[in-house]
Amino acid sequence: MKANAHIPVADETALRTLTRTRLTRPAPRPLRALAAEAARRHGGAAGVRAVLAYGSTLRDATLTETLADLYVLTADMTHVSRNPPARLGCRLLPPNVLYLAHETDGMRLRAKYAVLPLAQFARWLRPDVRNPYFWARFAQPARLVWTADDDAVQAVVEAVVQTVTTTMTRATLLLPDDETDWRTLWLRLLRATYASELRVERPDRARAIIEADPEWYAGTVRAVFGDAERASLAALREAARRAHLPGWCCVAAQGKLFSALRLMKAAFTFSGGADYIAFKIERHSGERIELSDWQRRHPIIAGLFLLPRLWRKGVVK
Repeated sequence: MKANAHIPVADETALRTLTRTRLTRPAPRPLRALAAEAARRHGGAAGVRAVLAYGSTLRDATLTETLADLYVLTADMTHVSRNPPARLGCRLLPPNVLYLAHETDGMRLRAKYAVLPLAQFARWLRPDVRNPYFWARFAQPARLVWTADDDAVQAVVEAVVQTVTTTMTRATLLLPDDETDWRTLWLRLLRATYASELRVERPDRARAIIEADPEWYAGTVRAVFGDAERASLAALREAARRAHLPGWCCVAAQGKLFSALRLMKAAFTFSGGADYIAFKIERHSGERIELSDWQRRHPIIAGLFLLPRLWRKGVVK
């Protein structure tokens, strides 16, 4: 689908209002402090347009017990990194993932943050992008926890509106013709996107995420499909089919490849990456992994040895 292809949305004003309202909700002071420190690392207001928080950071996570998930959206590639190979890595396979530890109000806080230019972020949210890595994440609730100015706020709002539209269009290809229930739509979508990555999610994970914020998930479906859900669903599905969007098997295969490449890249750029990956596996699956010092020094080789064991146990699918 071309980036400027018309996708029928029942109520664009409602979708834009919902998106702006949710993105600009006040964030806790510790989270804002982490975001400000991440922005400072990349040039502050001169180099960073906005910082987004997403995922469990906004649901059930305690900042002192886990890592916050942040996205640092820079003004250009120069502020992603001073290192030319790192900038090339971000250009070819975004985002770059980094680690941050910061003391504030007597607390030691930690974050895993992704960094890439805002313009590149917006491009990866377009309907013609097969890989759901970006658009599936940011069709879920997110929050602006640091911004350079009002123009940056507006740019992120428009990007997330595009994300929701892209995601809903893709979701129509997962539903039978007579299905319009918003919970079913989101459940099918989240599970399909998990299958497109090397994700380690419990079977009830998607349902728990949806039930944590039904206002957002129902609101996005209502804004896109409107009251006449069947008619709008059919129109979106037809638009997706006319654009020859690939089936989900193709999306999943490409997504797994991209996920594997991103993990290998992170092993070189993310300090503490091996421990972080082990922590994520335990958090989402209950499978505890004890890492040796050798595995921490050689995360890619260790990962290759661990993968068959995790696959047999159903941790990685």
